[in-house]
Amino acid sequence: MKDLRYPIGNFEFKPFSNEFKNEWLHEMKSMPGNLDLVTKNLSKQQLDTPYREGGWSVLQVVHHLADSHMNAFIVFKLALTEEIPTIKDYSEHDWSFTADVLHTPISVSITLLDALHQRWTDLLSSLTEEQWQKKFYHPTHNVQISLWDFFAIYTWHGKHHIAHITQLGETEGW
Repeated sequence: MKDLRYPIGNFEFKPFSNEFKNEWLHEMKSMPGNLDLVTKNLSKQQLDTPYREGGWSVLQVVHHLADSHMNAFIVFKLALTEEIPTIKDYSEHDWSFTADVLHTPISVSITLLDALHQRWTDLLSSLTEEQWQKKFYHPTHNVQISLWDFFAIYTWHGKHHIAHITQLGETEGW
């Protein structure tokens, strides 16, 4: 049986290449529009449906993408402007139950993601090969992460959660 947690498979690191960079920039820039397409015209009941047992609802997934990607954008800016900054982690689970997540229309987070990804891809397009190797320290995982690897993670992250919603829609016949 397919693992509903990882509909596109587990994340895999890739070595730096201009080919991957250009592909991922396109994917990152397209992500908000792709998210809008898979959530367009969903009813409240559909938005409140978890993508798997014990998982977040579609509503929570959409708002999680905005929360997570805003945090990641800030991490990029910190790593570009400071020497191996230590980032502040946050509880994704706890954030997924705050009032703004539970009561704000998903269109707000999709609009936010569209603007954020425009800024983010503008920034990422400007990075030199040396800047891609800049790092930050992640205290929860006790590891330094390069901006290249973080870019790979977040490109995968958007596709990963859109696949959760797509898979749920296919299963439910939406």
